[in-house]
Amino acid sequence: MNILIIGSGGRESAFAWKLSQSPKCENLFIAPGNAGTSQYGTNVDIKVTDFEGIKTLVLNKDINLVLVGPEEPLVKGIHDFFLADDLLKNIPVVGPQQEGAQLEGSKDFSKQFMVRNNIPAAASKTFTKDTLQEGNQYLATIGLPIVLKADGLAAGKGVLICLSVEEAQQELKEMLTEAKFGDASSRVVVEQFLQGIELSVFVLSDGTNYKILPEAKDYKRIGEGDTGLNTGGMGSVSPVPFADAAFMKKVEERVIIPTVEGLKKENIPYKGFIFIGLMNSDGEPNVIEYNCRMGDPETESVMLRIESDFVDLLQGVAEGNLNEKELIISPKTAATVVMVAGGYPSEYLKHKTITGIENVRDSQVFHAGTYMDGEDVKTSGGRVLAVTSLQDNMFAALQQATADAARIYYDGMYFRKDIGFDLL
Repeated sequence: MNILIIGSGGRESAFAWKLSQSPKCENLFIAPGNAGTSQYGTNVDIKVTDFEGIKTLVLNKDINLVLVGPEEPLVKGIHDFFLADDLLKNIPVVGPQQEGAQLEGSKDFSKQFMVRNNIPAAASKTFTKDTLQEGNQYLATIGLPIVLKADGLAAGKGVLICLSVEEAQQELKEMLTEAKFGDASSRVVVEQFLQGIELSVFVLSDGTNYKILPEAKDYKRIGEGDTGLNTGGMGSVSPVPFADAAFMKKVEERVIIPTVEGLKKENIPYKGFIFIGLMNSDGEPNVIEYNCRMGDPETESVMLRIESDFVDLLQGVAEGNLNEKELIISPKTAATVVMVAGGYPSEYLKHKTITGIENVRDSQVFHAGTYMDGEDVKTSGGRVLAVTSLQDNMFAALQQATADAARIYYDGMYFRKDIGFDLL
């Protein structure tokens, strides 16, 4: 079959690597892709939100299945666009329709969904410019620190953790009345801060059945020892040692089943990934957030641990018979080290030539922010490469991924050398 992946990051690189291994995958296209995805298929220079351009590509290349990587096209309704078009409606899209994508597209929607379906999460309330006064009163009652979340998509930047009520009141005012995060912060969710350790749980669902993919833990801060500014993610590990069978049983019973059943009960069709950001608070799971797609850089670690045919699983989603498909997960550990551009996550260097990828010994190099310039691979994004190794244990995986990242060079290159150390 002919498959189209929509997206251009490390997540889409990992998808392309995995799908290209399937005997069911005849031709693979990635729109727009990057320098790395071209090893596994054909890149097509179309923006992820250019639905008409995607339609033309799908019809011209006789695409049989579309896998949507990032959240933006899902929240903007790419799946609905396909269903509403007579020429596209029978081509399966893996990724929820617009209503289901609101689990990520609106923090307020997802919070209300959790409340209606008795899913454990932090206490919260939502405020607008008109209810700023009530918001300020609520801030004084919730306890410190205080979490403020822009309701809409803010490119991963819409969450603030405030250490005093005064700081929270100032930030809430800026978000609501001064559009600190644009339209995304016209509504703000004020949330109780949860103590504990985070992890990401990934579920693939056909709307009725589900498979729990390998869980992972990612590392957001730029600096070693989890210091400095937040980023899109500096690395990940899978499995997560504290997510043992007993904990994952609680996650399945209290979070996953009520989520899948809740979507069904509320007549929200959902074919795709549910990314559940969890806090493990003394062995009890609480939901921090939902995303309507796979995480990045977690996907890079997760894909290396899936041994079964991934195309087969995606077909199960498309056909509504995911329960009949086999999911085999490797007992080994995958570790991902993300290499970023100099200056990231602030103003960062671009168009630097990358050398040494061929020197990597026992890791998979997934491209994130790269492009081809003639024969040269050059940097284009803040996160440039994700180096992932699968080994018998966590120490070996971390050691190998870190050593292999050090074999690659570009001007301004930086990566954390302590990913996963907190778990060892």
